Amino acid sequence: MPADLAVIGLGPLGLPLAQAAVAAGIPTLGHVPGPAPVLDGGALTTAEVRRMLAGGFTPTTDPKGLGRVRTAVICVPAPRGADGSPDLTQVGDAARVLAARLRPHTTVVLESPVPPGTTEDFLRPLLEEGSGLRAGRDFHLAYSPSRVDPGNRTHPWTGVPKVIGGLTPACTESAAAFYGRLTDKVVRARGTREAETVQLLETNFRHVNIALVNEMAVLCHDLGVDLWDVIRCAETKPFGFHAFRPGPGVGGHGVPQDLSGPQHAVRPLRMVELAQQVNGQMPRYVIQRAATLLNEHGKSARGARVLLLGVTYKPDVPDRQGSPAREVAVRLMDLGASVSYHDPYVPAWSVLDRPVPRADSLYESAADADLTLLLQHHRTYDLQGLAVKAQLLLDTTGATPTGTAHRL
Repeated sequence: MPADLAVIGLGPLGLPLAQAAVAAGIPTLGHVPGPAPVLDGGALTTAEVRRMLAGGFTPTTDPKGLGRVRTAVICVPAPRGADGSPDLTQVGDAARVLAARLRPHTTVVLESPVPPGTTEDFLRPLLEEGSGLRAGRDFHLAYSPSRVDPGNRTHPWTGVPKVIGGLTPACTESAAAFYGRLTDKVVRARGTREAETVQLLETNFRHVNIALVNEMAVLCHDLGVDLWDVIRCAETKPFGFHAFRPGPGVGGHGVPQDLSGPQHAVRPLRMVELAQQVNGQMPRYVIQRAATLLNEHGKSARGARVLLLGVTYKPDVPDRQGSPAREVAVRLMDLGASVSYHDPYVPAWSVLDRPVPRADSLYESAADADLTLLLQHHRTYDLQGLAVKAQLLLDTTGATPTGTAHRL
């Protein structure tokens, strides 16, 4: 059966979209560059991928099929570049591959996290020059911010409203008709720039609020106040408050953007810039707390055996994109500590091109370590049992029972 949808980029954004499309009965082509298709969906299991393959999903590196679909969605990464702004190299590469095969009446949607204006000012010219077609007249062009949340069991892909902003009203309606087959609700933005700015606002909202609660964590520790009890009480307010939790840093694929730099020519978002500074300092603060705890118990960080629990960027997923665990490990090694790790989702882990020893027996390793650092609370961890076994436990997630561990 010929594919009706092409998803370009099968990473944490593209693979969940392809999964939702296949579940809706849409034959789907997954295009990835390289000698062999690599599926990297973060939260998708091998069994889920097998069900997709059986349901009409075809991953391939051959771009020929891109010219036979009615809808093409670009989901390639746009990682932060050397200047801090998103690197659009992969978006451009995907656009050129698609443009060479683009047919009239195709709907093209960009889901990659990009700055406002990218769809119209960057993607549109590439598609038009490479295809000889005109966006808004010969083919439809739209932007839809990805709202994938790996490991979230409360809000599945199909239950999250999808925002659509097209180059023209007809473009918006064409993209909305496609996403209406996959999700319960479609929200129409005025245009591509508004839809792109939705992604900007949602990502920055997360980073700014995490930065606030991270600063509160430092303040409350200095004041001798139980921050976790403060959050527990504050989140009972039914209006004007949304609870965030502190942690050792911020990871994930949503890169905060302050729109600084000459390419944007607008005033930077100062609050976002400050939030990045605050969140970027959290791994260092965790190390300070760890070193202080060791000293209080008559031990030095140099030569200390430190066990890191959970090295992924969020609970119950194997994705390590931007995880603060790497910087925590590097700083511990710089202090002369002997670092090992345990993570049920990460069978092997290297830092600075050096393999980090993996703890096979969790409880024995915690009992043997001078300090156990909980960086990510996976559901498989028995925190009560760990608190009993560990010589010294520092919980950066607030998940341990009150009084059983030192908390961030």
